[in-house]
Amino acid sequence: MKRTLSVTALGIAASLALAACGGGSDNPLGNGSSTAGNVPSGTAAAGTIRVGAANFPESELIAAIYAAALNAKGVKATTGDPIGAREVYLKALKQGSIDLIPEYAYSLLTFYDASATQTAPDAVRAALVKKLPAGETILDAAAAQDSNTVTVTKATADKWHLKTIGDLAKHSSEVTFAAPSEFQGREQGLKGLKRKYNLVPKSFRALQGTAIAQALKNNQAQAANIFTTDPSIKADGFVVLQDPKHVFGSDNVIPLISKAKATQQVQTILNAVQAKLTTPKLAAMDKQVQVDHKDVSTVAKQFISSNGLG
Repeated sequence: MKRTLSVTALGIAASLALAACGGGSDNPLGNGSSTAGNVPSGTAAAGTIRVGAANFPESELIAAIYAAALNAKGVKATTGDPIGAREVYLKALKQGSIDLIPEYAYSLLTFYDASATQTAPDAVRAALVKKLPAGETILDAAAAQDSNTVTVTKATADKWHLKTIGDLAKHSSEVTFAAPSEFQGREQGLKGLKRKYNLVPKSFRALQGTAIAQALKNNQAQAANIFTTDPSIKADGFVVLQDPKHVFGSDNVIPLISKAKATQQVQTILNAVQAKLTTPKLAAMDKQVQVDHKDVSTVAKQFISSNGLG
């Protein structure tokens, strides 16, 4: 998906292949793995905030909202094409080729600390603050959450009498699992599912975006990693399996920003956005973008206008 907000010229500096262990869309939500992507390079005018996004629609949407809010209040902000998975965009932030990116609290925490045990929102935030690189900070967490899940069709849930991930683990030898490729190596992924539930699928299908839900719907996969705000869960009647052992924690949306760009004005603007961003609002906007195919920048600007943020 291309964003159509004003775009800064972000050159492609390098393709990475990083191997790390650690949580996500993980997509978005998750920790380290073998992942490749493009790290943007180049410079921006003094004071301009370059807002990055991961390679999935919701991250692009939230990035567009942040940029629209900043521009509406007189702070120049630009967006560009999606950068890649967490391993790639965090490198871009560290190198200074982007200044701000939407993140998910628990996924980011488990990226930095795979052994983290905190799952409640306040505890996750407190632990995350201690793990951030010196030049970065997080702002207020939104009420909006979008967590990783293990999801199945209703037919599969009924056939195998599934309520929890542990129930699914009993059928591991019959399960093809669909998820982004990085899900294989993440603690909020197959590593954590094996460690906590002994869920070891017979095979794995590396897919992105709507192809994941489509594979599940067509029974090309019997289980999938689908985010809680994904419109396909409701549209297709999928069943999200309970996670009593907390492989997936509280993934509240948070802005991750370079301290050098986190002026009081910028913090005030972005924290106001966070205060208005709820899970139902985020899910509704996801549907507009992913199902109704509305332009990302249009949806973002509508959110700013309807919530008095302009």
